[in-house]
Amino acid sequence: MSSTPVSPLHLAVALDGTGWHPASWREPVARPRELFTAGYWAGLVAEAEHGLLDLVTIEDGLGPQSSHFLDPDDRTDQVRGRLDAVLIASRVAPLTRNIGLVPTAVVTHTEPFHLSKAIATLDYVSTGRAGVRVQITARPNEAAHFGRRTIARIEHYETPVVADLFDEAADHVEVVRRLWDSWEDDAEIRDAGTGRFIDRDKLHHIDFEGRHFRVKGPSITPRPPQGQPLVTALAHATVPYRLVARAADIGYVTPHDTDQARAIVAEIRAEQESAGRAADPLHVFGDLVVFLDDDPGEAAARRDRLDTLAGEEYTSDARIFTGTPAQLADLLQEFQSAGLTGFRLRPAVAGHDLPAITRGLVPELQRRDAFRRAYEADTLRGLLGLSRPANRYAAV
Repeated sequence: MSSTPVSPLHLAVALDGTGWHPASWREPVARPRELFTAGYWAGLVAEAEHGLLDLVTIEDGLGPQSSHFLDPDDRTDQVRGRLDAVLIASRVAPLTRNIGLVPTAVVTHTEPFHLSKAIATLDYVSTGRAGVRVQITARPNEAAHFGRRTIARIEHYETPVVADLFDEAADHVEVVRRLWDSWEDDAEIRDAGTGRFIDRDKLHHIDFEGRHFRVKGPSITPRPPQGQPLVTALAHATVPYRLVARAADIGYVTPHDTDQARAIVAEIRAEQESAGRAADPLHVFGDLVVFLDDDPGEAAARRDRLDTLAGEEYTSDARIFTGTPAQLADLLQEFQSAGLTGFRLRPAVAGHDLPAITRGLVPELQRRDAFRRAYEADTLRGLLGLSRPANRYAAV
């Protein structure tokens, strides 16, 4: 345990079906029959809020999950199918009070106008706790679901095709952010006596014209309670790091050791400066898949058992941690020293590892004065120490 004072860290949990291990649905605690019910998701988010976590992210996609890099598969021994992440978040929002709700949106085939009003609505439903995780897709089969474009086949992500998809994502976020600002905060008058509901001069055309979108605006949804809900993105390399630096409030990254973490943070900060955002707060969270048990041998045995059920060793883009909550706390504080401001933990088995985070890891971090003991704000921006931004279109 570190004896030097530490800054409190931020904690998020990434929710994906029954957990991140593909055989997680076969564990007794997994409840796969309830996976497509509102109660299942409400229970997971309530558990995360019990642990005072900053936010949950909810995975999504535009095609069935697959064990292949870019193609569908024919497997029947793994979870396939999802509920819509934004709608899950809207459903559970009234059942929670403090935790941030950050659904994933695949922006490659989604119109920014639709996403802006969906996340603005979530911000209203949650009274200021909404965010979004923007994601691209280079899967040809997912493009075929929409029929509006084709995506050239790639063998890896370091290609001009993917760089262009990330440029499109940056434009997408810019349109969404402008639409959130297209109503000034006091645009609604709602004065029944005078018959004036709205001040039309305080609604603004955004008139965005770029290579990927032409959007006139304004939105049909008033400015969200947070002004700007949180924009977040997962990044593994320079091109997505640039998206995080240009467009996001939180970047999720996947370092496997502290040297790598330090290098990633430095690269993102340099990109942030190049984008003219050096003064803007930007959180960088480290992603880890976690198998947590009171005994490290039990955690390792559980991982081995799940790998046997899956028929192959589980691998991930993120570091896989297997051990006790105290050992994980050590690792998080070590990573924090490399410049990470928080962590997004991926429970290997949601029904097992999420409670191990909230009831094991969180108390351990609290004992070290490294995590909050109560929610200190009622908006997601507030939890992350971010102020409510001024409206770019409002007259000064």
